[in-house]
Amino acid sequence: MTGYYDIVLGLIPVALLGITAALTFVGISLTAAVPVGSLVAMTIIGHAMFVNTPADVADEPRSRSARPPHAD
Repeated sequence: MTGYYDIVLGLIPVALLGITAALTFVGISLTAAVPVGSLVAMTIIGHAMFVNTPADVADEPRSRSARPPHAD
């Protein structure tokens, strides 16, 4: 099953390379197209990190330490 974060991981290189290639094909210089593609990729990453945060990490109980409890 493909989840949200699988799609995000696939969209990052697609946005970076695809937008850069499309803007270069249209006639924008490569030095201007790469930052635009990078900004879109950064926006996707930022959305995944801060807007749609991984809820399952916050809901999991804390893992126990491998050390035995301290005996007083």
